[in-house]
Amino acid sequence: MEVQGKVKMIGETQTFGSNGFRKRELVVTTEEQYPQHILVEFVQDKSELLNNFQVGQSVKVNINLRGREWVNPQGETKYFNSIQGWRIEALQQEDSNMPPVAPTEAFEPATNLNEDDHDDLPF
Repeated sequence: MEVQGKVKMIGETQTFGSNGFRKRELVVTTEEQYPQHILVEFVQDKSELLNNFQVGQSVKVNINLRGREWVNPQGETKYFNSIQGWRIEALQQEDSNMPPVAPTEAFEPATNLNEDDHDDLPF
């Protein structure tokens, strides 16, 4: 699965417990009629993938949905979902500041035309 949009936030790397579990959060805002702010977690060595990205950048994030079951001390079962990223890549944006090239500007005009040359084209 994947999520596309603009980077809204990149969190700092967090370390938990004595085993050194690492997590870093990214929020991507989708670009659709009703934009969504999607929180994606990058864990362990994948957290370093976010080092080369910045807020406002258009990205595509490959994700996995994760679900967990937890029983609290009162015996109630709770379920939690998370979205884990495993790859992120920048999307190329069109540069709206550059004017489109007109077809007449793409080629130089011919200068070696001779009116006396015979045109043998059938149309």
